[in-house]
Amino acid sequence: MQESCQMVKEGLLVKIKGELDLTCASSLRDRLDHELKKSGTRHLILDLGGVSFIDSSGLGVILGRYRMLAPIGGKISIRNCNAQVYRILEISGLTRIMLVERSGLSKRAKEGRS
Repeated sequence: MQESCQMVKEGLLVKIKGELDLTCASSLRDRLDHELKKSGTRHLILDLGGVSFIDSSGLGVILGRYRMLAPIGGKISIRNCNAQVYRILEISGLTRIMLVERSGLSKRAKEGRS
């Protein structure tokens, strides 16, 4: 897994590539916590356009940051999920508590899922 972080108008943007699983969850959690603290922002944008797989460890990292930011008025948004990653986020319930944008779906597929 690879990640890059940069501050944008909306908050801290983190682009992730590869698999977000047990092997990298701990290092990603540490990096996100460090970057959030360093930047002082309460808003985290995760660009998962390069993520091919996410497991419960990856979901835990995202949910943990949500639980950290929500009480202080912060938010997390997720961008560019492929259909498989979006479905995992949907099943886990994360799409009900944060903004999750899909990508790579045909117009017909988007219309079939609201």
